Amino acid sequence: RKCDVVNRGISGYNTRWAKLILPRLITENTSADSIVAITIFFGANDSALKDLNPKQHVPLEEYAANLKSMIQYLKSVDVTEDRIILITPPPLEDAAWEKACLAKGDKLNRCNATTGQYAQACVQVARDCGTDVLDLWTLMQKNQDFSSYLSDGLHLSPKGSSFLAAQLWSRLENKVSALPSLLPYWRDVDHTNPEASLL
Repeated sequence: RKCDVVNRGISGYNTRWAKLILPRLITENTSADSIVAITIFFGANDSALKDLNPKQHVPLEEYAANLKSMIQYLKSVDVTEDRIILITPPPLEDAAWEKACLAKGDKLNRCNATTGQYAQACVQVARDCGTDVLDLWTLMQKNQDFSSYLSDGLHLSPKGSSFLAAQLWSRLENKVSALPSLLPYWRDVDHTNPEASLL
């Protein structure tokens, strides 16, 4: 009841493509004052192995530069660093993803060690640019088997999505807690005359 969540998750995209379309998603006419937070969540596709997945692969240095470019664009339309949250790619479970690749007639085209380099680059960009960062790659592997967080070794499972949501909420809660409610709590709606409560 406090704000709208606008999801622009685009399957298969990398930072090279995302930086090109970002100005279409957040335009110069967007009221920056109305934006509480923006998350930028890339790296799983960028970190695909060049020889086996050249279409999605983005070199590590370019990946970092693309993230910086997106942050600079957001700042140019008055979205300040304190409202930007970078999210690293999640870890990759090599064996499960290889099985998924083989089922499609492909070879293993990613590996967790490489994804980790992209995660580290994402963390460094956040440090350099003064944004918040959610290091999903590290958090999911911390003292635990992370396989249940992934549906096929690459993509998040429902449990992985819940883990991400919980980690993200701890960063968003203080940003939204002070916002006024735009709509009343359901118990406060007059059920005999809802128009009086809602219009």
